[in-house]
Amino acid sequence: MKENFDEHSEDSELIIRFEQMLGTNETVFFDLTDFEYIIDHYTANFDYKKALLACESAIAQYPFSTGLQIDKAQLLAMSGNFEDAMVLIDQVAEVEPQNPDVLLTRGIIFTQRGEYRDAVDHFKKALAFAEDRDDIYFNIGLTYQSWGKFSSAIKYYKKCIELNVENEAAMQEIIYCMEITGSMREELPFFQAFIDKDPYSYVAWFNLGNVYNKLGSYDKAIAAYDYSTIIKPDFITAYNNMANAYVFIGEYTKAIEAFNGMLEHGSPSAEVFCNIGECYEKMQQWDLSRRYYQKAIDLDPEMDEAWFGIGVVLDAQGKWYESVHFFKKAVTLYDDSVDYWVALASAEYHVGHVVSALESYARAAEIQPEDKDIYLNWSIILYEQGNFEEATEIILNAIELQPDEAELYYRACAYMLSAGKYREAYNYLENALILDFEKHKLLFEFFPELESQRALSRLIDQYRK
Repeated sequence: MKENFDEHSEDSELIIRFEQMLGTNETVFFDLTDFEYIIDHYTANFDYKKALLACESAIAQYPFSTGLQIDKAQLLAMSGNFEDAMVLIDQVAEVEPQNPDVLLTRGIIFTQRGEYRDAVDHFKKALAFAEDRDDIYFNIGLTYQSWGKFSSAIKYYKKCIELNVENEAAMQEIIYCMEITGSMREELPFFQAFIDKDPYSYVAWFNLGNVYNKLGSYDKAIAAYDYSTIIKPDFITAYNNMANAYVFIGEYTKAIEAFNGMLEHGSPSAEVFCNIGECYEKMQQWDLSRRYYQKAIDLDPEMDEAWFGIGVVLDAQGKWYESVHFFKKAVTLYDDSVDYWVALASAEYHVGHVVSALESYARAAEIQPEDKDIYLNWSIILYEQGNFEEATEIILNAIELQPDEAELYYRACAYMLSAGKYREAYNYLENALILDFEKHKLLFEFFPELESQRALSRLIDQYRK
């Protein structure tokens, strides 16, 4: 069950036909290779339920295919149904005892069950019979990784990649294990060796770029991705990674060029249009930003990021009435985004919709109660409306959730002073000064009139070092 390195995300005609078959409950004939493609497609997307349905449909048409039986056993194991998976693979073993896929599948089942030693033993036995040894090395690496033995996992992932440099899954996992062990920099020669061996391997350059990217060497990562696209001009994934690296270092014009490379060599993409829109947004080129966000929406009306992006552009231009519409659409499409609700709250408040602003902040706090800034911004609205009690209540609730955040105590002090609750205010001020003395300046930035209070100044001086 392999993923092609350049596999596109669009559903193929085969997938569409199979989905139609599921919808109508009619039996449609597929070639065995077609079924294998369909099963691989769903497995690669972790949709094990549909992969199993495809497998069972295939077995109904090709009941003597041991390959399909093995696929089903692996899918059962991936779905957590270990007992049925083992029963099925034992049945296959009675027919083909020397089939390396039987040993491989047993190894997968043992790995899923957490029986790592038995899994490794079965994988190593399979090596004696298998032709595609890279798959087995990958599974050994994955078992050691699940076992927490990351150095051993790296050893076997290396063996896998040496046999198949295009094994994307092995590359992802080896980089993860190297991050865990802190060995990525010292392992650079391993990745460089592939280029020394074949300087025209676009995959080798791409992999080296990914390693440099993880190391934070973005210039070197970009250069490696660039070589990869020179060798293979339609290598969409390399353009994408290069663009993201440029975004990370703030080179937005160059990022746009890389994103345009994706569009030039691939199909129009709402995600790419949205990314270009965000780059123009970062450069404050509002008209171009909005144009590309709109292109994304035209391709995919359900793309919440693009609706939000237009809202951000309008907000930055002070067009708050218009931005409210786009922020509302974004939260309708994705209700669990704190950023969307906070942006909507701010825009609503700018246009005088106080109740809506308060409701939006309340929803944001519900989603992410550990974000102190939500409570600070939420409460200031009530404070500015003269509602000191509710403003204080919001901050005290935040303090219960985040008792070590000095800024919350300073804000509670300010609100209580405004409400005339001086003794309580001083208690909260003392806690704030103990937690972080330097932040007492925030008190006067928000409420400069407090600086004239002598009792307050004397208390602060007591904690001055």
